[in-house]
Amino acid sequence: MPPPTKPASLIDPSFLFRFEIRLLQDEMKWSSKGLTLPETCRLPSFGALGERPVFADVRMAWNAGGIGLTVNVTGKRQLPWCRDSRLDDSDGFHFWIDTRCSPGIHRATQYCHRFLWMPAGGGPKREHPVAAWIPINRARANPKPVSPTELKIAAYPRHDGYQMSGFVPASGLTGFDPASQPRVSLYYAVVDRELGWQTLTLGPEYPVLEDPSLWGEAVLA
Repeated sequence: MPPPTKPASLIDPSFLFRFEIRLLQDEMKWSSKGLTLPETCRLPSFGALGERPVFADVRMAWNAGGIGLTVNVTGKRQLPWCRDSRLDDSDGFHFWIDTRCSPGIHRATQYCHRFLWMPAGGGPKREHPVAAWIPINRARANPKPVSPTELKIAAYPRHDGYQMSGFVPASGLTGFDPASQPRVSLYYAVVDRELGWQTLTLGPEYPVLEDPSLWGEAVLA
């Protein structure tokens, strides 16, 4: 991945807390322009406690059909750096979820997933948006692989950034069962080589990319 923005202190203040948020249920009608989610679905960025930048409006919701998201990045002067051949290194919205919320584990299980939505990087001229499932490093077991064709994405450039929507169906989320398992673990990072890393909690100086015990928790409300 591109170099992270270093925090001002040696210990990230968000390391001292286990954060819990609410993911609200929404109808999530997908159109040619993607999703529109209300302000009530906006996710916090506790990474700001460690003086990490906040440059994106990130919203997420769920229903029985899966999990949807919108990302609105502003403040850019450069194009996003995206390559479908280098997913780990690309700008975009990186998202991790453990559908069974096991906060005590340090290595991912078959219920832990990692997805990436990026506003460009695909096609002969790298102008097409890309959605992908990425295996988690050091995982004890992997979930069922998800084909890019199962993941929805819509992205549009702006003069100072981009707007993007994504959706992962329930069939692509091993163990996703909101009725009996309404609590999940999750983590996100909006990665941008120009603006830095906007994160839910800790930054990549910690092993958040592979250690589920460092993610936050969410209640499917």
